[in-house]
Amino acid sequence: MRINLPTWLTLFRILLLPVVVVVFYLPWHWSSLAAAGVFVAAALTDWLDGWLARRLGQTSSFGAFLDPVADKLMVTVTLFLLVSDHPSALLALTSAIIVGREIGVSALREWMAELGQRARVRVQLLGKLKTVMQFVAIVVLLVEHDAGTLRFYKVGETLLLLAAALTLVSGFGYLRAAWPSLSESNSRDGG
Repeated sequence: MRINLPTWLTLFRILLLPVVVVVFYLPWHWSSLAAAGVFVAAALTDWLDGWLARRLGQTSSFGAFLDPVADKLMVTVTLFLLVSDHPSALLALTSAIIVGREIGVSALREWMAELGQRARVRVQLLGKLKTVMQFVAIVVLLVEHDAGTLRFYKVGETLLLLAAALTLVSGFGYLRAAWPSLSESNSRDGG
């Protein structure tokens, strides 16, 4: 298998995850900004790899598989960092909703692919909006995680709460789109 430029960018995004973790825990006053900067760089590669894949005609099955995996890893790892740093019920709950939905939608997509109905659960505009909201919330929370005042931390928490709400709404949208196929499959299987 030959790996193209968009897929290399996706792999690079995955390789940035340990960098975010290490920089997050550095004991220097600029580590928050640096961790947020690395996260922003990773988020930009998410946009860039898709744009390049379409523009250069370099879409691939491996790239289509790897891209959402990289996104989910990036969000999940960073949310774990944030919850471990500021363990609050609100942050833990919103993070659990986001991660749980990602696992659920991934499983739903896999099942639908088995049924030959993967197109029913393709990415929707609301899912893209949810991703952008998550990324913005995470950047704010990263920047503020060790700031003395935490004046924007509540803004980040609020944005993450909105992202969790969008996560639930878009997750139910995927489930609703898949429901006819799932019901039909369940009837055929005798369940």
